[in-house]
Amino acid sequence: MQKETPSDTTLAADIRRGESVAETVIYEKYAARVYYLALSELRSREDAEDVRVESFLRVIKALRNGQLRSPEALPGFILGTAKNVVREKIRQRRKEERIAQADNEPGDPFFIDPWVKQAIKQVIRRLKPREQAFLVMYFYQELPPDQIAARLNLKPERLRLIKSRALKHFREVYSRLVKN
Repeated sequence: MQKETPSDTTLAADIRRGESVAETVIYEKYAARVYYLALSELRSREDAEDVRVESFLRVIKALRNGQLRSPEALPGFILGTAKNVVREKIRQRRKEERIAQADNEPGDPFFIDPWVKQAIKQVIRRLKPREQAFLVMYFYQELPPDQIAARLNLKPERLRLIKSRALKHFREVYSRLVKN
């Protein structure tokens, strides 16, 4: 026999009292809606998952702090929070694209082999905007990590992950290009 899901009012009250089981229940109840809302807007599973996680972190924090005036409005509060996170994600993407476009044409470093120079430009164009922006700022502009993090709107500790992913992706694209 299946246990009945508590009402939203009960869940909100339980979360406010610090009951982690209620947090799990609320996540299970609304996670799919938030995910599909984000997926329909962002068209990226990875970004939709990021939005889902961030949305529930914010909702649970707000519930713990008693910031929900009307527990009956919990579904709207959750989806409204998710929409705000989606908007932030879209703004972040646009900002990264502007940075990448502004910085996409690095200075003209000296390469003995003009083919290598052209190959690197082709590879950079195939990378994600954030990766492009990072690589240009790191290798061409030689900016310090804290400035790169600020320009990409990232926490400095996330920069190592971005660097690792960008370099890995660069190597993969470059090796495919060289094989052809």
